[in-house]
Amino acid sequence: MSQLGVGKEVLSYCNKCKLTLAHLIVTMKSDTTIGKVQCKTCQGTHAYKDPSAVKASKTRRGKKTKASTKDSISDIWMEKVASSSSKSQKYNIKTKFELGDIIDHPKFGPGIIEKLIDADKIQVIFRHDIKTLIHNK
Repeated sequence: MSQLGVGKEVLSYCNKCKLTLAHLIVTMKSDTTIGKVQCKTCQGTHAYKDPSAVKASKTRRGKKTKASTKDSISDIWMEKVASSSSKSQKYNIKTKFELGDIIDHPKFGPGIIEKLIDADKIQVIFRHDIKTLIHNK
């Protein structure tokens, strides 16, 4: 039985964000082939793009900007953690976190708060994924 299916999470290259990010599978072409995905960051829907294939064939013309040199979520995570001055805190749904805080999640490992979505939701960059978590309950 395949672990791929509609509603499951998968990494895909997002043309809008210009990064390999977490996506939700929207359609499947077959039992093992992903059709369309929805970016969990920008909410855009597009055809599935295998991150390893995109990275290998991707060519850039013109000046390289700082944003275009970032290759993966891992690189972004490393940069943000290195530039943060806060100490790591254990993740707890009841704790209130601020932008830039470093958390230690029992399942996903260390992460850094990238965005405050609502009073009780945060977007966290982990080493291999970006997740939306609940806090301040």
